[in-house]
Amino acid sequence: MEMRWIEAFLAVAEELHFGRAAERLHMAQSPLSQTIKKLEKHVGSPLFDRNTRTVTLTSAGHAFLPHARRIVSETDLALRAASAGPGDVYGRVRLGFSGALNHLTLPPLTRTLRTRHPNIALQLVDRVTTEDAVGLIEHGTLDVAFVGLPAPGTLPTRVVTVEELGAAVPSGHPLATRDQVALSDLAGEDWVLMPGQSALRAVILTACHAEGFRPRVAQEVKDPYVVLSLVAGGLGVSLAPTCIQPIMPAGAVWVPLTGPAPRLRSALLWHPERLTDAVRTLLDVAVEVLPTPE
Repeated sequence: MEMRWIEAFLAVAEELHFGRAAERLHMAQSPLSQTIKKLEKHVGSPLFDRNTRTVTLTSAGHAFLPHARRIVSETDLALRAASAGPGDVYGRVRLGFSGALNHLTLPPLTRTLRTRHPNIALQLVDRVTTEDAVGLIEHGTLDVAFVGLPAPGTLPTRVVTVEELGAAVPSGHPLATRDQVALSDLAGEDWVLMPGQSALRAVILTACHAEGFRPRVAQEVKDPYVVLSLVAGGLGVSLAPTCIQPIMPAGAVWVPLTGPAPRLRSALLWHPERLTDAVRTLLDVAVEVLPTPE
């Protein structure tokens, strides 16, 4: 099995169009089709169902896809290792993050890591909640993740941000024009929250219970920015940390809360028994660019 066969398969699997895949590989469509046929003959099963209009993966193609990606990833890692000079750090780090909640913390970390350690292959995985992160790191699918605290389990963490929560309300809401709102003012509203054991959800529920009410959850979505988009659409209210204020979607407003506002503590989480040189290097860089708040 040749490497170019794997690369051809991935291009077609990701584009689901032979013409676009051929353009991506800078080759003609006919040689690409022949390459896929050679691979299918070698594998012993069709990898694609194709006709004049559509291209789809067969069950064998779906089964082959993650392994093909791993082959390419491992080959890239091998090339990085071979080209690394004495003292250079090489390897792979799979880093999980939630999305909008990390828009201020993720860029400086990845930028510094890529600049100083170009031989570390960084694989980013988005829409990872705290609950997801713990499970994925325990099972070895992720190496490090941004999480909110409290996080379940006993894996080590280091706090990187502490942010007050404010009210996220539709721009046409009566509370949207206030300088501050009390959390109790939101008691009778529909709410949009993240599902499951999200740390942000846990902080919100704890704060609401302290004010004597339980939020009436109308919608649950995993992506924190989609939560705000649904707020903008008038489907409910929510709470969001201060980092979200500059990127609120049109149609939604962030308003500070009166009194001591609930706080979301965000941290990096990792597995102490899987500290490769690359993972240690990322954590060391994080200490510098994302120091623990005082």
